[in-house]
Amino acid sequence: MAATKVLVVDDDLNIQRVLVFTLKQEGYEVHVASDGQAGVEMAASIRPDVILMDVAMPKLDGYAATQQIRAAEDGRKVPIIMLTAEADVEQRVKGLRAGADDDIVKPFHPLELIARIKALLARSGGGQQRKVAEKVTMGRLACFYGAKGGVGTTTIAINTAIALATRLKRGTALIDANLQFGDERVFLDLGLDTASMVNAITEPDLDAELLKKLVVNHHVGIDLLLAPPNPEQADIVVERQRTDPGTLSNILSLMRKAYDYTLVDMAKSLDDFNLQLFDEADLIFVVMTADLSCLKNVRLVLETMDSLGYERGKIQLVLNRSNAYTGINVDNAESALGRKIDYQIINEYRGAISALNSGEPFMSSRPDGPLGQSVSKFAREIDAIFANEALPARA
Repeated sequence: MAATKVLVVDDDLNIQRVLVFTLKQEGYEVHVASDGQAGVEMAASIRPDVILMDVAMPKLDGYAATQQIRAAEDGRKVPIIMLTAEADVEQRVKGLRAGADDDIVKPFHPLELIARIKALLARSGGGQQRKVAEKVTMGRLACFYGAKGGVGTTTIAINTAIALATRLKRGTALIDANLQFGDERVFLDLGLDTASMVNAITEPDLDAELLKKLVVNHHVGIDLLLAPPNPEQADIVVERQRTDPGTLSNILSLMRKAYDYTLVDMAKSLDDFNLQLFDEADLIFVVMTADLSCLKNVRLVLETMDSLGYERGKIQLVLNRSNAYTGINVDNAESALGRKIDYQIINEYRGAISALNSGEPFMSSRPDGPLGQSVSKFAREIDAIFANEALPARA
């Protein structure tokens, strides 16, 4: 459920800090404008549930800004509280005539401000209307783990994310957790100057609003939290997770709240970072191919997962290039592993390699091709599991 949006319009930095701290403590999503004109523009763009409007500001004072906001409204009347410097009747009347709903004199006690905000929201129904209108996310987390290098884990993770977003209209994010040598920048034709996991995990006050600024909105329809741009910065992430695992938990929690699906493209190491991802995931997809060395690795992975106490159903096997000739068919692979293979994705080498070299995933460039259809089927199967499964609600 999305937090109630509060727009603070005040040019005093100290007042801004106090208000932001107070409002975030109450769970509100806070936006700040430093002058009246910026306040008018932000009110139109973010559509807040309530506005705190200072009276004396540069460019446009609070009265004029309130009048412009009211004039631009299309039937939805946002509650506005004027922040005045004096308990002056004329100022109060002027604010009410401009369109304000209430006023409060600075300095004020935080409890009084919160009480006034809640009273206004209750009368206007603004907060409740938002709660009804906002889409509730499924908030599922799935890891993609390659049994060995070269099995196509990143390709499957990227294209499955695109299929969930574009074919099934699910809000989908992809985390590149291959910290040292993540390939999503290359596969999606992105530069090194974008934000990454380093920014997120080292931010002391990471919240939903800041996380939005750190993810990359890609034109293929998914949001990305990228791996560090170089191995040296990857060490920062690993060390931060080691000393304070709660930082990674916070990132994953925020992603769950923001998206229906968060898919994690993982490295093959079984270190503390990856083990925490496994612990917090709803499902772990082990990507494999039907060759002898990979089957050996899959057996080891399954044994390790079992020794770690993971439920058997949490680990799902995905056979990539299922129709490729390796001398080992699906029945033989299942017999060697002692369990069924849960999903199969076909082999189409030309389509896959062309997509890799162009930086345009095949689910974007050729979604109706054989490979695109195979991944779409996989995405529908994943969605069916989560849509029909009553997993415990997460805080």
